Amino acid sequence: MEFIEKIKNTIDRHSMLSEGDSVFIGLSGGPDSVCLSIILSQLKDDFRLTLSAVYVDHSLRPDETEDEKAFCKTLCDSLGIEFYTETVDVRGHANEKGLNLQEAARELRYKAYEELAKRINASKIALGHNADDQAETFFMRLLRGSGTKGISGIPPIRSLRVKGQGSKGTLIIRPLIETERSEIEEFICSSLATRYSSQPYMVDSSNLKKDYFRNWLRLTFMGELKKRNPSLVKNICKVTDILREEDAYLENIVTKTLMKLISRKDREMIELFLLPLEGMEMAILRRLIRRAIDAVEGLRGIEFVHIEDIIGLIKIGKSGDRLYLPKGIKAVKGYSTLLLTSKPPLQLPAYDLNVPGELAIKEAHIILKADIVEKADIGYDNKKSALFDLGKLTLPLTVRSRKDGDCFYPSGFGKKKKLQDFFVDNKVPRDERDSIPLLASGEDIIWVIGYRADDRFVAKNHTNRFLLIQVLERKG
Repeated sequence: MEFIEKIKNTIDRHSMLSEGDSVFIGLSGGPDSVCLSIILSQLKDDFRLTLSAVYVDHSLRPDETEDEKAFCKTLCDSLGIEFYTETVDVRGHANEKGLNLQEAARELRYKAYEELAKRINASKIALGHNADDQAETFFMRLLRGSGTKGISGIPPIRSLRVKGQGSKGTLIIRPLIETERSEIEEFICSSLATRYSSQPYMVDSSNLKKDYFRNWLRLTFMGELKKRNPSLVKNICKVTDILREEDAYLENIVTKTLMKLISRKDREMIELFLLPLEGMEMAILRRLIRRAIDAVEGLRGIEFVHIEDIIGLIKIGKSGDRLYLPKGIKAVKGYSTLLLTSKPPLQLPAYDLNVPGELAIKEAHIILKADIVEKADIGYDNKKSALFDLGKLTLPLTVRSRKDGDCFYPSGFGKKKKLQDFFVDNKVPRDERDSIPLLASGEDIIWVIGYRADDRFVAKNHTNRFLLIQVLERKG
């Protein structure tokens, strides 16, 4: 009874349950979820709970899952808990999304939880994470270089979120989070537990392999540390409690601050006003950047070390500087904003430019205006306007993006130059090079618009007929 009271204290302290809750349990057949099922069934009348459980088959261990399902069904029948099963394709999802099996399994498992919660109108999802899981998570994230938010570990209660999107009204609760694994196994192996089943729990063979980082940590590192300090798990859980309390306080500040800093945002990018970031205290800045990233589905893949790089860009980078991060994500420091985006580089399509005439290039937000003139002064800047010898051109002109092998003769340079080298010399960011419009006559580039014209085609003192092309800003 003391064991049950300990768990009930955890439930009460974190306000995990309310009277009349509909709760379903993530039931794998392992000791933690079996213990959780028994405890909640014993607390069912105290809170007037409606209980159900779900077994998620990850399609990874076909030789074991049928026995596990049968065990879970028998347990639920004996406890008066409605039982569901869900099947997901972890290997297929891992291959499609480029995830490891553990990441893919977690994503699909929580997605299954979300869908079932909606279907049966459950207000709480109870999971069997325990104090040892908490300590292992602490060390895993510490060794991977996480910040204080990461090493604060597994929250006792949180909103259900799948891929950054919340399911309002559904909470994940972890009643065993302050209970050690040894206590749980002792409880379910006692006569109190074994009366519900002929065996106390099932053993997942994958948990015995050291292939996964958490398993290795549990089977080697944690065991040695516990020998040195039997109170290790309890002490780590105290640390994570403190870190979560401090985190909650700072996150409240970050929430209020971030709301004032967002310039624009969509599923692939977020843009923040830069000036407040440059003078912000590091403790808040780190959290604010992390929160901004978490708010955008397309920015997944940025880790703690990348947060530090982004802060370096904010603090000491120049306008126009950028960082290239994993999974196609980049951070760009502008004149007044910081842009974090996963949008792929823009590929400019091909257009014809009639002479005379106008061409709207919506991707570059410009209009090209071509006029034939009989007389003109030599000496245009070749950035916003350029003057060409019409007699040397093949019409119609075309506008396109770069392609392999492109070369031209930059005016004022005196010799042939590879376009790639020109972009490098002029510090054109590599993710912008495909969106730089090139004006071509036949196969020859006559103008890298916004940068330099080709010396072979620009108007000279002996030119008789002139083509003036101007770059106008396109609105809308």
